[in-house]
Amino acid sequence: MVKSNYIIELTNVSKSFGDKVVLDDVSLSVKQGEFLTILGPSGCGKTTLLRLLAGFNTASEGEIRIGGEVVTDTPPHKRPVNTVFQRYALFPNYNVFDNIAFGLKLKGVERKQIETRVKRALKMVGMTDYEHRDVDSLSGGQQQRVAIARAIVNRPQVLLLDEPLAALDLKMRKDMQMELKEMHRSLGITFVYVTHDQEEALTLSDTIVVMSEGRIQQIGTPMDIYNEPCNSFVADFIGESNILNAVMVRDRLVRFMGKEFECVDTGFGEDVPVDVVIRPEDVYIIAQRSSAMFTGTVRSCTFKGVHYEMFVDTPDGYEIMIQDYNRFEVGTEVGMIVKPSDIHVMRKERVCNTLEGVMKDATHVEMLGGVFECTPAEGVEAGEKVRVEVDFGDVELTDDSSDGTVGGTIRFILYKGDRFHLTVRTEEGINIYADTHDVWEDLDEVGIKIRPQSLRISRMQ
Repeated sequence: MVKSNYIIELTNVSKSFGDKVVLDDVSLSVKQGEFLTILGPSGCGKTTLLRLLAGFNTASEGEIRIGGEVVTDTPPHKRPVNTVFQRYALFPNYNVFDNIAFGLKLKGVERKQIETRVKRALKMVGMTDYEHRDVDSLSGGQQQRVAIARAIVNRPQVLLLDEPLAALDLKMRKDMQMELKEMHRSLGITFVYVTHDQEEALTLSDTIVVMSEGRIQQIGTPMDIYNEPCNSFVADFIGESNILNAVMVRDRLVRFMGKEFECVDTGFGEDVPVDVVIRPEDVYIIAQRSSAMFTGTVRSCTFKGVHYEMFVDTPDGYEIMIQDYNRFEVGTEVGMIVKPSDIHVMRKERVCNTLEGVMKDATHVEMLGGVFECTPAEGVEAGEKVRVEVDFGDVELTDDSSDGTVGGTIRFILYKGDRFHLTVRTEEGINIYADTHDVWEDLDEVGIKIRPQSLRISRMQ
């Protein structure tokens, strides 16, 4: 039997709470000694995934292996893992020593060995001579170190960390990031770290797993995730980005903002709709506007400590974010260039809304939890299931959820340079996507309207 190089293996793991699917067919392998970070917004399923690894929840489907052993239904205390929680979960009536020694005492380890291992753990986290201190007298950073010492003293194969720095202030969080990285190097065990902080993930990780709505979007090194995002969600979530609608004219030539640009990407086909990502540090302002690829006017300029962040409006209605070491005053007309290697082309996840519906009669279709009027659908009978396509720009949103055929909640907002691309979750739990120039906020409740002539109806294949 060939020994696996992976300490953790998840195969087709799903988790539901009632009718709500929190994790959807997740497969993931983690190498021995790796620092892997699970990154994503609130509600994406990252903490649920960590709890499945810890054994605090049981998978609805799929298999979990740790150290080559199937642990899908194994209780937490029998798994070779320890967890550091966001709130640390220290015992307030115990001192530092007894908090760290708690797990060893439960296992019946000899007193002398407990003392040796606790002191070694305290030394690893930089808290020698703190063993008799009351945990309530410690700072947040010190309590976090105690929580890590309590976990590593049990010599787990895997250390699970659930946003352990979230309660710390910015400076302490930065300091603890460096200490965690050093601890990982010295311990040599596998760290699985959960966070919603992109910068933290880029700083700490060997590998990043980006999640959204219960699914893995991309797995890669910090450099891969930042420089080669696989879709617009990853590009928007990791760092700052200019994300624009584009058309791949042919290999190494892409059109956006009404102009054609050389790029280095191939294999997309010809005249194919795509998205392009240009990082703000990769847009260069040049003095000679006549040599520029495109021009614009500086609308805002903010000092960010290391660089200036500027928003430039182009004559044809696009907004470009630029990060530059030089300051350009508001109102200045500037020229800009982008190198071919700095234009990253991505396949579009979707080009229109594709929905399932049921014909009520010749001019009405039921979908998204409501009945929409449509133009007469030839050859389709009442009661028949149909495929309905709607362009993003044809979805109208109102600021009153009752002033629409159905209601919904805005769940994700992506700025595309000249418009906003919104993900709206209906009351039935179905996503519909809308392009708009109006400004909305995340979690705004909206009404959804679609004109009859905007619905393209066809029989289900």
